[in-house]
Amino acid sequence: MNETLKLNNLTKKYYNKVALQNVNLTFERGKIYGLLGPNGSGKTTLMKIIAGLHKQTSGEILINDKPLSFETKAFVSYLPTDNFLYDSFKVKDIIKFYSDMYSDFNKDFALEVLQNNVDIELKVSKLSSGMIGKLKVALSLSRNADIYLLDEPLNGVDVLARDAIMDLIVKAYNENKIIIISSHLVSETEKIFDSAIFIKDGNIELNGDAEELRQSYGKSIENIYKEIYNHA
Repeated sequence: MNETLKLNNLTKKYYNKVALQNVNLTFERGKIYGLLGPNGSGKTTLMKIIAGLHKQTSGEILINDKPLSFETKAFVSYLPTDNFLYDSFKVKDIIKFYSDMYSDFNKDFALEVLQNNVDIELKVSKLSSGMIGKLKVALSLSRNADIYLLDEPLNGVDVLARDAIMDLIVKAYNENKIIIISSHLVSETEKIFDSAIFIKDGNIELNGDAEELRQSYGKSIENIYKEIYNHA
């Protein structure tokens, strides 16, 4: 099994609140994973721990067989939900900043994927929400990382921008990478999932190969989602 990321009994508590409870997951290279659940289910907490931004209360995380550490941060490219871009910067300035900041940043790839999506001469303050979404995703995917964590990459963007963002993700995919997409917009994202992980109240409710889950339940991943989270 071509493992790159493994979580063993991962638990995270904030004072009296349990955000994650004994999470056991294995992620393999060459797959796109959907980390699914409503807001507050534990998706962002899980991603931030893998990215090294939060520390788990207990349990183990192994990235390339190494325990989570400052060293393993280099293996992970994390896209947060917040808008972390400076309004006064032009897009080309942000690309240069990323190129200077990350030794694994592929400037040519970033320029290529943005070519028909975002004008690099524009300031961030002049970009639409869809353009900002595409820029954020392109920046994250332009790093030569082993693991890409995309936290709600379709939030706040229109339908056309969502399609463009999904195309960017597919373009960045290769068999040596792991892509984990956190989302509650399942209908737009499930078409590219190899595996689906349903998280509820910090627990893994269901986890498996996406196509096998569709066949087993006789319904789409979106409708499985609705069943698990009691959506009408």
